[in-house]
Amino acid sequence: MSAYGEMLGRVNRITGVRGSMVVAAEDGLIVEEDLMVGVPGPAAAALVASLFRRARRSVQAAEFGSASYLQVEGEDGLLFAAAPPQLGDLLLVVIAESWVNVGLVRLEAQRVVEALG
Repeated sequence: MSAYGEMLGRVNRITGVRGSMVVAAEDGLIVEEDLMVGVPGPAAAALVASLFRRARRSVQAAEFGSASYLQVEGEDGLLFAAAPPQLGDLLLVVIAESWVNVGLVRLEAQRVVEALG
C-alpha cells in the first residue's frame, strides 16, 4: 500500500466518512482514492478542486495568507479538503455524511499531515 493509501485508510476509519481521495488541485484529477461503492469520486474531485482554487485566490486577495482547508456542507453530505504544504499541489479530500464529526475529520487530517512531514 502506498503512503497515500495508508493516509486515506486512516481518514476512512472515522464513522460517517464515505471515502477520501488525494486530488490534484489544479485540474481535479484523482491521484489516489479509497471510496465506498456509489460515491461519485471524479465529480466530487473536480468540484472540490475548482472550489478550492477559487477560495485560495479569494483568501490571498483579502490578504489572509494561504487557504489550507475548505468545507462544503450540503443536505446529503459534506465535502472537506485540506491543502497541507507536505502534499504540494495536492489536496486531501474527504466525502462524508452530513452528520459526521467535522472536528474529528479535521483532527485526523492534521495527524495525517504531521505524519507526512
